Amino acid sequence: MSATELGSSASAAPGATETAALARGGRTNFIGFMLRLAARFPFLFIAGRLYGAEALGLFAYATMVVELVAMLATLGLKRGLAEDMVARGTRSGRVGEAHALYDSLLASVAAALLGAGILVALPGLVFPLSDESQLARFFPFIIVPLAVSEVGLAALAFRHDIAATVRARSLIEPWTLSLVALGLAFTPWQPDGLILAYVASLVAAAVASLWPAWRSFGPPRHWRPDAGHIAGLVRRNLPLAGADIAEWGARRLDIFILGRFASAEIVGIYYVAQQIASLPQRLKSSFDPILAPVLTVNLARGDLAGVAVHLRQIGFWIGAAQLGVVIALSFTGHAGLGLFGPVFPTGLAVLIMLLLAELLAAQAAVAEAALVYMARTANLGWSLAGLALQTGLSLWLVPRHGGLGAAGALAAAAIFLSVAKSLFLGRRLGHDVAGWRWTMIAAAIPGAIAGWLVTLAPEWFQLTLGLLLILAVYGSVVWRFGFKGPDRLLFARGLRPVVAAG
Repeated sequence: MSATELGSSASAAPGATETAALARGGRTNFIGFMLRLAARFPFLFIAGRLYGAEALGLFAYATMVVELVAMLATLGLKRGLAEDMVARGTRSGRVGEAHALYDSLLASVAAALLGAGILVALPGLVFPLSDESQLARFFPFIIVPLAVSEVGLAALAFRHDIAATVRARSLIEPWTLSLVALGLAFTPWQPDGLILAYVASLVAAAVASLWPAWRSFGPPRHWRPDAGHIAGLVRRNLPLAGADIAEWGARRLDIFILGRFASAEIVGIYYVAQQIASLPQRLKSSFDPILAPVLTVNLARGDLAGVAVHLRQIGFWIGAAQLGVVIALSFTGHAGLGLFGPVFPTGLAVLIMLLLAELLAAQAAVAEAALVYMARTANLGWSLAGLALQTGLSLWLVPRHGGLGAAGALAAAAIFLSVAKSLFLGRRLGHDVAGWRWTMIAAAIPGAIAGWLVTLAPEWFQLTLGLLLILAVYGSVVWRFGFKGPDRLLFARGLRPVVAAG
């Protein structure tokens, strides 16, 4: 079927324009995902080979803490901003949207400065595994550019500018991180090299986020900070902020607890495995910027069936792509981990368990995309229940099994949340939202066989042609038997007229 035929048939179906927009946005961000992947591996290679597992473990823990506080500082506005822009844009047009952005930026900066000040006063929270240097003591102030960057990109996504996210997060940030880390490895600043590289990358990403936001929304003309409105905005988004923290915490709690029971080297090995395993999760985040505006518009007009259709479509796209990546990375994991140093392949079992956790978590993340607008408090309750389950299992398993215990607890919590949130959302919408299909399992079998055969080859082959072979076998089967009709819009070209028509 040609792209033109796909576009024509899609136009005749309810919500076809929005499905095409989701496909286009997801496709654009998927390109960004591939670019970010191409830049992320050089950083892990540089960190593992030139800095070592222990330094990487210290880096992982410190960045986890500041990212947690930065998430708090966004006050749920990464997802809540779209809703506020819809409301204020309806009343005041594009001027109202700009005022919503500047109110959100002001609130985030204030919260970020407060959080950074607390961490500077209590440096042991950031560097519990070593004595921090004087230079690194003020590291927490990186929370400010990190928080405002997230708000700026959320505002641009509201206007369907996904390219800005790709530039900031997939090009500028990771390549700055890798290049600065490489340069500092051969200087007297080498002990703080990873931290300084992280600071440089986030500052560069913040500039790349705020400059296009400034160009799109313009200067704050006739804008006056309204303390009452900002307070109301923060109050309305507290459940969203809580859900963000719970979701983010579920992905960082393992590092936190592991850091309390294991050495920095073990944390460093786990961090590398976690970074590789998070690659499938980034496939889901490819749709985040465009999904929020589409869902808010559908909910505003009461089209619950349309919301369910979009969620099932996104769930299938994400699940089908993730499963192929999980199979490929699992079978080539030993060779892949060996790239970063001789000690890292000991984390193979951890890597496989983390990949499984990411696969299980996808459906919960898709369901939450709608729950944060339909049932914020209930969604937060489910998220906290999953976090409590993960915490209890981690405290039980980590002292006994180390990194594998942390990964196992994450996987158990992921499957609990996927089932619970999908069923809860399905009842609220009156329609099924599950995106999984049996054709994905059927495609996984030949993919796994190809993966086993690839493991018999030399490691250089596994990491080059072997990876491509596994993905090609899985992809050809799932494409032939799984992708039907609108499913293929994700890979169709020439959809711009369809999107514009909406």
